[in-house]
Amino acid sequence: MAAEAEGFEHMGLDGRLLRAVAELGWAVPTAIQAQAIPLALEGRDVLARARTGSGKTGAYGLPLLQKLLGIKEASPAVPQAVRALVLVPSAELARQVGHTLRRLSAFCGRQLRVAELCGHSDLADQRPVLMEQPDIVVGTPGRVLAHVAGHSLALRPWLELLVLDEADLLLSFGFGDDIKALLCHLPKIYQALLVSATLNPELEALQELVLHNPVPVLPPEPRLPGRSQLQQFRLSCGTEEDKFLLLAALLKLRLLRGRALLFAASLGRALRLKLFLEQFGIAACALNPQLPARSRCHVIAQFNRGLYDVIVATDEEGPAEPPRQRPRKGGTARKGQPPPCPQDPEFGVSRGIDFHNVAAVVNFDVPGSVESYIHRVGRTARGDNPGTALTLALPEELERLRRIEDALAGENGQSMLQPYEFRMEEIETLRYRCRDAMRSVTKQAVREARLRELRQELLNSEKLKVYFEDNPRDLQALRHDRPLHPASVQPHLAHVPDYLVPPSLRGIAKPGPKKKKCPRGAGARRGGNKPRGSGNPLQSFRFAQRGTKRGTKRGAGGTP
Repeated sequence: MAAEAEGFEHMGLDGRLLRAVAELGWAVPTAIQAQAIPLALEGRDVLARARTGSGKTGAYGLPLLQKLLGIKEASPAVPQAVRALVLVPSAELARQVGHTLRRLSAFCGRQLRVAELCGHSDLADQRPVLMEQPDIVVGTPGRVLAHVAGHSLALRPWLELLVLDEADLLLSFGFGDDIKALLCHLPKIYQALLVSATLNPELEALQELVLHNPVPVLPPEPRLPGRSQLQQFRLSCGTEEDKFLLLAALLKLRLLRGRALLFAASLGRALRLKLFLEQFGIAACALNPQLPARSRCHVIAQFNRGLYDVIVATDEEGPAEPPRQRPRKGGTARKGQPPPCPQDPEFGVSRGIDFHNVAAVVNFDVPGSVESYIHRVGRTARGDNPGTALTLALPEELERLRRIEDALAGENGQSMLQPYEFRMEEIETLRYRCRDAMRSVTKQAVREARLRELRQELLNSEKLKVYFEDNPRDLQALRHDRPLHPASVQPHLAHVPDYLVPPSLRGIAKPGPKKKKCPRGAGARRGGNKPRGSGNPLQSFRFAQRGTKRGTKRGAGGTP
């Protein structure tokens, strides 16, 4: 704890790294950083466990950069080579880690170069980058192994450090065999750091293969932040319609302030939720795991820049949609049952990805496991920022939610999820509009929304530009195909007249149009990196329902 109190400047880090840390606003090391960085700087193998948002990237990134700087300064004539390899489970996380490492090495001039290898581009497009021999390679095991097999990436004999980030996810995503194959191409001696949010028995075999006399770093910390930072609520909804009604009221009346991340159980439900919100004029983006990594990263970047305040996502562990009929013998599916679309195996949204300044996470569908709940909710209350989580549960989901509550109960057995208390009759005036919106978002509308996204991806694809130049008729067929209208938007739903606002909320709700604070592509919103909607964005609604006077409690995000 002494290192944590003293700060980064007493760890023996290079002055340029300390300057980058100051620029990032890291005043004091987190628990995992305070314990792991000194050990890694000593050259020890480290086995670290820390929850999401606790600064794991900095815990291995700073000693990694420090060691590479030391090697170059000790021997200026040392050959340029790949000396550090960071393996991550998803393409999105590879870009995020690469971005963080670049920011940490921002004042090191051109001494350190970082390259990402993941499924967002062809192997041939990545070979020129590897020909320049970057110092650090960040990528998914499958893509790194493909480059090693293709002789465009050499890890022997110069590799000094190996990092396995989100190691439990690397195994659950099926990269175990790729990692074992990669180890055959590494030098005999190297330093290894294994970092994970959980240390389960499945990781023991991987630890024995990768680590040599590791030092465990297991800082005592809860799986999620405490109530002073993260407030968790639960709400039982009698019907599916009640879920949609509540969400429309929270967002349309702006009772839920700041950026929100909505989790649905499947891609189909996520797209349905997005189309439903569009009926009310609420701009939302959806993360589609069927699209290429570059498109998904673009969606995340737009959300982080403030172009959207609501993003709808899904994860692999949520309850699935009702199963389709299995294909008959011979491989043909039943009539009217399209084959399931494959998802990108390198995609995982509830873990690893850093959504900036998320004020609230709404579990529109109860997650399928405790781990999935932790990683969903871990998207908010990151660092020192406060956050709020709300889980909506149908009667058939209550048992699953109860198991999650029991697993997260405090030492005294008290549930961390508080009941979200309000009267549904207060928003009954909006129910008929909710029904109109739900009727517009049909199964056909969701199916056509998928087709529209895929068609747009074809038109924007760099890979198909040459093909379309040689086959202009195919391009015209795509452009002049019948227009897809996923859902006929009804303009009157976007405006909520005053007489529909519940009387008890008229002093709090702000149903008027929201003004954008930054134009498209203009970068961050005003206020720099200050989290928008910090505090508890749900407090205003809860206090209004309890009859508390206005102004009794204020959130930092403009909550009355």
